[in-house]
Amino acid sequence: MQRIHLISTGGTIEKIYSETTGSVVNLESKIDRYLKQLRLPDAEIDAISVMNIDSLEMTQQDREEVLEVVLDRLDAPIVITHGTDTIVETGLFLKQHLPIVAFPIIFTGAMTPLGFERSDGLQNLTESLLAARLLAPGIWLVMHNQVFPIDRVRKNRELARFEILT
Repeated sequence: MQRIHLISTGGTIEKIYSETTGSVVNLESKIDRYLKQLRLPDAEIDAISVMNIDSLEMTQQDREEVLEVVLDRLDAPIVITHGTDTIVETGLFLKQHLPIVAFPIIFTGAMTPLGFERSDGLQNLTESLLAARLLAPGIWLVMHNQVFPIDRVRKNRELARFEILT
């Protein structure tokens, strides 16, 4: 049985439509509900929701909290769901504070919330869980069937995708 830690921080992947405001917002974690839809034989997913915020609202203190949770889970691969706007910033923060890791740490998110039509969230989550089992130790971003080292990637907002830095 392969253990994988899943750390949820919010972001678009976790957003829901609020009828009262007419917008999408982060209210409560819904990753567990989607994990139950996946067939994950011989995988033990240890899921924890650390926060549920838009990544544009993430502070230095929030990143330090994510680091503390990661430090307590360095015994197995880790997948971190995160908002795409500052996902690279948080990944670089972890890379700076975790110069050596024994397992892969995978960041992922979504451009469209889980459960919305044409959401990329479940695909990215599924691919990240597989990448956590296959990639070498290090800090990675997995999105849209692509894998990027965290220090060689940027978000292209116009194309709504991530690209390798050259």
